[in-house]
Amino acid sequence: MTFQAVSEKKPGDKWRALFQRHWPAYERWFLSEGIEARQTYLAGLRALKSHMPELVPTYEALVDLAGGGDTAARFLSFYCPPPYLSGCSQAVWLGSEPLLVRNYDYPPQLCDGVILGTGWNRQWVTGMSDGLFGMVDGMNEAGLAVSLTFGGRTIVGEGFGVPLIIRYILEFCRTTTEAAKALKRIPCHMAYNVTVVDRKGRYLTAYLSPDRGCVITDSRVATNHQEQVEWHRHARATATVERERFLLHRLTLHDEPADRFIAAFQKPPLYSMAYDRGFGTLYTSVYWPAQGLVEYRWPNETWCHHVAALDEGVRQIRYPVGVLRA
Repeated sequence: MTFQAVSEKKPGDKWRALFQRHWPAYERWFLSEGIEARQTYLAGLRALKSHMPELVPTYEALVDLAGGGDTAARFLSFYCPPPYLSGCSQAVWLGSEPLLVRNYDYPPQLCDGVILGTGWNRQWVTGMSDGLFGMVDGMNEAGLAVSLTFGGRTIVGEGFGVPLIIRYILEFCRTTTEAAKALKRIPCHMAYNVTVVDRKGRYLTAYLSPDRGCVITDSRVATNHQEQVEWHRHARATATVERERFLLHRLTLHDEPADRFIAAFQKPPLYSMAYDRGFGTLYTSVYWPAQGLVEYRWPNETWCHHVAALDEGVRQIRYPVGVLRA
């Protein structure tokens, strides 16, 4: 799988090139249930203006770069997209300095593979893109780090795809307190868990669901269920309870340095080889808020960046045979 790091302060030619490369696959996915199943352009725009008005100028600039088409405009609003599932484990470590560590477990063929650094709205934001507008994890120049996991519920409702909510937080929030306020008021279309930590070590995990709003907790760990397991088959398939217990054990019973804690994410039970079921670990991300450093790790490679100075380039990552089959 190819991972590409791209830095562009304002939306421009680099973003347009990324969109043109990824759009054919995203368009097929977006229209997989038919265009009538998707919200209209106006519904998406109205929802953005209502819940994330500060992001509207960026949205409009990206729509223009994408060619201004109706389908692309609907897609980029992230409003009521098709449902999607991921695995993932994430935890906040509060040793000598705070850090956020996460494994992203997802089908390789559905991952952007784009580490995107932008200065779209007064501060630099760097993270792993999704849909070329949203983010599945990232950090901003203020030292606020955010990541997501699937929440283990089948409910789907009206709201935004969570990657755009992550993008909004990183663009306009600077502290965990500000992030909590945004998470409480922006509707999410599926159940997701969002973990946040800032430069001062203040943290939270929010449980998002379209049918019961946002629950803010003081948990430092999130896997693939919320306050209790509700989708038992998915829980068994992804070992969500076992992964949660493993992380809680390490955080409460082990006095270990950061490197050892990070290394645990690249071993079972956190590191998943279930690529054929769409839950294989594609990368481990490590966010160091106090230093403004970002790392993406694989078993035999680490790629380091500064949040405001991305190391542009390409990395080719090999997964076990059969991983990338259709």
